[in-house]
Amino acid sequence: MRAISRGTFTPRPGSAPLSRQVLAQARMETRLLLRNGEQVLLAVVIPLIVLVGGIVAAKKVDLEFSHSAVDTLTPGVLALAVMSTSFTSLAIATGFERRYGVLKRLGSSPLPRSGLLAGKVGALLFVEALQVLVIGIVAGALGWTWNPSAAGLLGLLGCILLGTAAFASLGLFLAGVLRAEATLAAANLVYLLLMAGGAVVFPTTTYGSFGSVLAWLPSGALGNGMRTVFLDSAFPALPLLVLAAWAVLGTILTARTFKWE
Repeated sequence: MRAISRGTFTPRPGSAPLSRQVLAQARMETRLLLRNGEQVLLAVVIPLIVLVGGIVAAKKVDLEFSHSAVDTLTPGVLALAVMSTSFTSLAIATGFERRYGVLKRLGSSPLPRSGLLAGKVGALLFVEALQVLVIGIVAGALGWTWNPSAAGLLGLLGCILLGTAAFASLGLFLAGVLRAEATLAAANLVYLLLMAGGAVVFPTTTYGSFGSVLAWLPSGALGNGMRTVFLDSAFPALPLLVLAAWAVLGTILTARTFKWE
């Protein structure tokens, strides 16, 4: 019989390269996030309501900041947007994926589990980029200004990446140990508590002596980091170290406790 040369038949069997698998997973995760009305509410609508409402409230009750209300609140709202997507949205979505067996089936696909997590993180970063764009446009229309520097731009990138890593690892930890309904309740409760009292939107100085404690929370560290970047155009070294520590802690907890089904 005549030998058949390699490559005669197409498509050739075998899985796609890992990079293509991760990219495809990230695209699917992004579409799922954007199609979900609750996720869009958490990602964009609530931060915008907090921004506009905070500016109006600051004028009504004569709150005094070192900068204008819009300049002070915009960095915190951007931090809130990162937290809402990388923690609350991710925890809720992952919890229900566990419940319905989606993670179990994806875990048996050619895409390795590390690739699945990379796809989820890629989707988070894409959605966060959209959040920053939308919130920045609205804040600019309200009078927000920023004079970026090299240190500030590097600090902004660090805040988004380490903030996403810290909150995503904590969100996955929550989703991996609780049932879907409990994850839904706990993620929303933690989100509301941190938004109101976690020094993410308002500076730690507004919380009195307790503000020094809040600065060590991931919410306070992300809020402080964003304010250092946008108000001072400086590199937020200490907040980034705090976020990195939370990211390591969350990763360890998730690796030891996460259940795929």
